[in-house]
Amino acid sequence: MVNNKYEHLFQPIKLGGLTLKNRIFSAPTSLNWGAVDGNLTLDTIAYYELKAKGGAAVVTMGESIVHSATGKSHDRQVELDNPTSLVGLAQLARAIKRHGAVPSAELSHGGKWGGLASMAGVLKDGKIAYGASDEMTPAGPVKEMPRDLLLEVIDSFGKGAAVLQRAGFEMCTLHAGHGWFFGQFLSERTNHRTDDFGGSFENRAKPLLMALDSIRKAVGPYFPIDVRMSGDEYLKGGLTLEDGIRLAKMIEDKCDIINVSAGIHEDLELYIRTHPTQFLEKGPNVFLGAEIRKHVKVPISTVGAIVDPEMMEDIIASGKADVVELGRPLLADPYFPVKLRDGREKEIVRCCRCMGCFGESLKTECTSCMVNPVIGNEYNEWIAKAQPTTPKKVMIAGGGPGGMYAAVTAAERGHDVTLYEKTDKLGGALAFAQHVDFKYGLYQFKEVLEYKLGKAGVKVVLNTPVTKELVENKKPDVLFLANGASPIIPKIEGIDSANVTVAEKAYGNEDSIGQKVVVMGGGLVGCETAAHFGRLGRNVTIVEMRDDIAMDAEIFYQTAVKVELRKNNTEILCNTTGLKVTEQGLVVRCADGTEKLVEADTIICAAGYRANQDLFEELCNSAPIVQRIGDARKAGKVTYAVSDGYYMALDI
Repeated sequence: MVNNKYEHLFQPIKLGGLTLKNRIFSAPTSLNWGAVDGNLTLDTIAYYELKAKGGAAVVTMGESIVHSATGKSHDRQVELDNPTSLVGLAQLARAIKRHGAVPSAELSHGGKWGGLASMAGVLKDGKIAYGASDEMTPAGPVKEMPRDLLLEVIDSFGKGAAVLQRAGFEMCTLHAGHGWFFGQFLSERTNHRTDDFGGSFENRAKPLLMALDSIRKAVGPYFPIDVRMSGDEYLKGGLTLEDGIRLAKMIEDKCDIINVSAGIHEDLELYIRTHPTQFLEKGPNVFLGAEIRKHVKVPISTVGAIVDPEMMEDIIASGKADVVELGRPLLADPYFPVKLRDGREKEIVRCCRCMGCFGESLKTECTSCMVNPVIGNEYNEWIAKAQPTTPKKVMIAGGGPGGMYAAVTAAERGHDVTLYEKTDKLGGALAFAQHVDFKYGLYQFKEVLEYKLGKAGVKVVLNTPVTKELVENKKPDVLFLANGASPIIPKIEGIDSANVTVAEKAYGNEDSIGQKVVVMGGGLVGCETAAHFGRLGRNVTIVEMRDDIAMDAEIFYQTAVKVELRKNNTEILCNTTGLKVTEQGLVVRCADGTEKLVEADTIICAAGYRANQDLFEELCNSAPIVQRIGDARKAGKVTYAVSDGYYMALDI
């Protein structure tokens, strides 16, 4: 029996010759490590297969390149014109279909970014960057794509679609958004051609229309074609919603569904609109698809920060769109659709929109998820779960994210698990998020873990610190120390004054914080604290010793937090050191060596955290297996605590 609460989401939809089992699609996502020499890797296949296993109706591989000589925007993309790519594509199609999902792939070309260094691509030595028109960019010169080459690229979309169909794919998506090939031709900002592919909007749309004709000719009438477009680029001189409506009306007879996204990839502040961060409202781009849907007969899908089941159901039920596409939410929980169908909403882990997945892709060219340690390790998951285990008595010190995740994982593997928490509530580093609107997803994660503790049969003992005597009395086979970290307090005069607090104590006690606030420390914790109190109407100043803020955050989230601080007129003092706390505020040494008073009613210390090592030093030999988890090992992000908890629990 399908969960009637979400009956519209689980209504089938017909596209071309297919009847799809629900209205939840896995949005096109691509991986910086996705292919080697143009061929899919087994890790990549496992990444997409997990989404199919989780119940999405369609699983779409992102950015497969149709013309690799000119169109590879990233370093490791699938090359559809590479004859050796067929085997991997066929394996991927089979992997998706064996779970009842439809395999699709995004036909893509980077345009000028096929010859320029992009966010996930190194400098293309010897490559000519061909775009719609001659252009000088910060990344290098762009040459107008010659007409003969343009026609060849257009034709390659049909050839690429034919390769997908031969491999067993049952659908394809034409990527016409986010400032890639077709976006560069569509926009007056980048298309200054004087031939019949420039000038009027109709002329600028010709490459896209011709590519759709090429695809249809190659795959036949029953193979569904999706078109991904930016409903609004949000860029001066770029495509607008009016352009989006116009374009949708021009292509509706040539495709089966239109996916309405937003933004453009080459501007970070717009990129975080394409992939909305936690500082934006949920589903901020839904209205674009809803407006376009009024003007066309073809179904519309919508995408972008759609993380709540209730919102998904409302989007379909109210007619804003016909399909919801989930990107990051299916990283946080690939089994989202199955859990929703089966009425297991309390087990759904929701995307926190932290941009950690994107950040990791640039940092290490791998991927990860803060709340799902399996992401980036999908291929090895069956090995981990297949390990034989003998039931053990497991004792866990600390009820934060790492301790809770370890407890759930160990209990699900058949161990006898008791979790001890020294305070009167679980959550640890997640507890503060209850008080912060843009971090509320972390608190929901805590609620899911707490629910799963009960379901897995974990015994939870509150108000009980783990001591040597307790361990000797209980005699565990395994002791996990997840006792967290403590805030670093700068050793400056007046730091123990009544007008000073630490960030973790400020949350939930907002009424005690004055109107003028100084945050000592411009790392991620300090910036988010400043953003929180800025939203509450406080006058906030950040004092940071380094030459920039949020340097411990990935570039996407760093950009997002800077935008948020700018909205609230937060004053930022970099290369500035706190010297002394007074009743009037904080005396600082500025970048030029001078000293001044920054007036403040409250000074919030956010100078970082230090791992609590004392308990490990005392108990390191008190059980056959003793492991530290998360901040108890090294102060860091929730991502590391969750990963530690999961994999260390799999080891026992």
